[in-house]
Amino acid sequence: MLPLNDTEPNRYERQSSMTIALIMINVLVMIVELVIGFDDYGRLMNVFSVFGFTPSLVMNRSGAGAIMSITSLFLHGGFWHLFGNMVFLWVFGRRVEDACGPWRFLLFYLTCGVIADFATAVVELDSSIPSIGASGAISGIIGAHFLLFPGGRIRIFVLLVYVPIFPRIRAFWLILFWIATQIIPAMDILINHAGYSIGYWAHLGGFLSAPLVFLFLRPQAFQRFFNGVPV
Repeated sequence: MLPLNDTEPNRYERQSSMTIALIMINVLVMIVELVIGFDDYGRLMNVFSVFGFTPSLVMNRSGAGAIMSITSLFLHGGFWHLFGNMVFLWVFGRRVEDACGPWRFLLFYLTCGVIADFATAVVELDSSIPSIGASGAISGIIGAHFLLFPGGRIRIFVLLVYVPIFPRIRAFWLILFWIATQIIPAMDILINHAGYSIGYWAHLGGFLSAPLVFLFLRPQAFQRFFNGVPV
């Protein structure tokens, strides 16, 4: 099951300029990564070590701290890692950006990313593995969509007995299903110190930071939400 697009229109602006800009920047960084890796794979790993978010460095007050949390948001471990994150950013980011405005949306996105990485650091204190990827920040965007547009309809791709179908479902159910898939492995990490290649605590940390979106909404959207009117 893959989300494809939010079928509801924007209310305030026609274009989602910041969402598009973030996708383009991530793609450009991925191209740079491919060039570096093609020339010298070890050098690419060094880039991840320097610009990724490493919990042990943060807890030992080494490295660049929160700056690493920002730079790590634009690094990805491969095409499919990038593709999945950018699809979710496009599907859920467009209307959240519309409710915030482009620059407030960017600040909210970065804030969620920082909180997501520090959630990982708290749970995995001694980890020396750099965390990379935009999924923590995007999880905050997903959570904001859940708060602002729970009744919106998301078109998804489902392969049903080798037949592709494209139904529309309520964002509420899709996001609940997604968050449910994050909780079990996150608890496994917390209780059993299990190792995963996916940052489940970054996802939960980002998602739980979603209420901060109310600090970044346009005044009109803020008033509409608290007056019980669709944002």
